[in-house]
Amino acid sequence: MAFTKGRGLSPASLEDIQGETELEKLWAGRAHGALDKAADDFNSSISVDSRMYRQDIRGSMAHAAMLAKQGIISAAEGKALIEGLGGILADIDEGKLAIDPAAEDIHSFIEAVLTERLGDTGRKLHTARSRNDQVAVDTRLYLRDAAAETIELIAKLISALCAQAEKNSDAIMPGYTHLQRAQPITFAHQLLAYGMMLSRDMGRLSDAARRMNYSPLGACALAGTTHPIDREFTAAELGFDGVCLNSLDAVSDRDFCVELTSALALVMMHLSRLAEELILWTSWEFRFVELSDAYTTGSSIMPQKKNSDMAELVRGKTGRVYGDLMTLLTMLKGLPLAYNKDMQEDKEAVFDAFDTVNACLGVFAPMIETMTVKKENMLAAAKGGFINATDLADWLAKRGVPFRTAYKLTGEIVAWCIENGKDLESMTLEEYKSFSDEFDESLYDDISLAACVAKRTSLGGASPANLAAQIEYLKQVTA
Repeated sequence: MAFTKGRGLSPASLEDIQGETELEKLWAGRAHGALDKAADDFNSSISVDSRMYRQDIRGSMAHAAMLAKQGIISAAEGKALIEGLGGILADIDEGKLAIDPAAEDIHSFIEAVLTERLGDTGRKLHTARSRNDQVAVDTRLYLRDAAAETIELIAKLISALCAQAEKNSDAIMPGYTHLQRAQPITFAHQLLAYGMMLSRDMGRLSDAARRMNYSPLGACALAGTTHPIDREFTAAELGFDGVCLNSLDAVSDRDFCVELTSALALVMMHLSRLAEELILWTSWEFRFVELSDAYTTGSSIMPQKKNSDMAELVRGKTGRVYGDLMTLLTMLKGLPLAYNKDMQEDKEAVFDAFDTVNACLGVFAPMIETMTVKKENMLAAAKGGFINATDLADWLAKRGVPFRTAYKLTGEIVAWCIENGKDLESMTLEEYKSFSDEFDESLYDDISLAACVAKRTSLGGASPANLAAQIEYLKQVTA
């Protein structure tokens, strides 16, 4: 057998491999002619699915244990298969055995190595199993682990957002609508909004992983098997919550790949929105935050530049994950039951989505942790743009002035301020009274920016108590 260096794996110690034989196709027998070299390469998926070798071996161990338990093979054969598979796993992990890129896929590679080492006993492993259910179980096992890793990375980012929110609970800034200054909030309130979005992303991934956590093993090619297998046993051995109840469904759908990638696309959407804000906030036009040099780059020609390249890359990579989702949807949309070779394209798309999201999360959390918040610049921006105008209208409404009347009157006052170079806080009481006798000295306390924030005590609002409750909620979600 030709064992050569595989993608991402250490070189093999070929001396540890006894003998060399040609890789025989698992489907050999029906065909008399050799597969064309270009067609063989085109058909191969080993460059993509080799990363599932641990899951493939784990699934095969459970299958071997079940075959022995059911008396389909002898106990001695089951023990030999399990030990042989364990040896292959150890050899790959330790770099003693490299995955052969000439193999059709990881499943055929591992079975070929096992057969070379165990002879006919190795050939018994595939009893009551097809590559169709084998691939399906490997993919579910791999994606279950991948989803758990991504959820953990999202939790780290939420923790970073909460930490910055706690440090900047008093940092008053403009809240925006239409990218126009709208109402005063705190930087903490803005960050926690993203924390809430990301917490839902955690939930979506968790829900998708839960729906996926049913074993297709034993469905075989599409119709089940005549052997007396125990599907519940293998499901329990592999940590599944149960078995797929329809064998056709078990091997012919990849809706779990679509659902997970859809959840990942939403993660990227939220990261992209936050990235866009970081890009704006770090510009000289805003100067609300400064990112660490560890997460920025410069210009090859303009020495003054400090570019938010990591945030820009996250924004750009969002389209990549959206593309992965469209790949899966398009691949599946016209497939008749059961398995079709088109479905080989599922793994590259969903693997890429997880790889991309995890890379983005891996850089985003420390970028947030290390950023410097420019409170004074935020406050200066908040003092412009009449963002306390709503509070002035509310002050009048609380004194019995109909809100629409109060709204119009406040708009007239703002227009007057713009014409006369004033803001709401610098207007004299006499100037206010020229618009309405309802005004008195108490309005100044009510329209101060700090008061505007503190007064928003409605559930979810910008008040300090609300923000503390939101932080506590997110800490519980990520615990």
